[in-house]
Amino acid sequence: MTDHVLRRGKDRVLGPVAAAIPRGVHPTAITAVAVVPGLGAAAAAAAGRPALALSLWLLNRVLDGLDGTLARSRGLQSARGAYADIMLDVVVYAAIPLGMAADQGTRGAYAAAAVLLASFYVNAISWAYLSALLERRGAGARTRGESTAVSMPPGLIEGAETIVLFALALALPQWSPVIMWVMAAGVAITIGQRAVWAARNLRDG
Repeated sequence: MTDHVLRRGKDRVLGPVAAAIPRGVHPTAITAVAVVPGLGAAAAAAAGRPALALSLWLLNRVLDGLDGTLARSRGLQSARGAYADIMLDVVVYAAIPLGMAADQGTRGAYAAAAVLLASFYVNAISWAYLSALLERRGAGARTRGESTAVSMPPGLIEGAETIVLFALALALPQWSPVIMWVMAAGVAITIGQRAVWAARNLRDG
């Protein structure tokens, strides 16, 4: 919901950090490193260490933003880098709910995690295929002037909202099942928003 606004300021905030990174460091290396604290956050959540889990999750998100800033600032954007970035993001997004459910150890927590992951699955197919169709029609990210590798029609739950909701759930593990249910409902609304967008904007041909 807010990603398109926040992206404008992200490079300004992370730009000085990117400028300090040695020239020999490739953005994809940062992408690969970022998955370590991401999975560490899931493991820390499962071990019942909320402060560590939250810290690692936020570090993962900073590194995830930094790789793109570095790539854009040095003209190193690539399809391979964009693919690695989204794939490793999805790995972390899948691990976090499982870690939170393992910490709670209840059927309710595992049910909340399962529904949330199911909503992620449907949403990923929704926006990924929609983005592919837009690229095929010459109406993709580059045509629309977007900074992302592929176009992502907006929705209620995007990257920024995911950061906030996961941070809350990790910091307040006793509330994590409720937060996962709320997030799953938000993702379901997002799926609906993109379906409506597709119905209004896609035409045969």
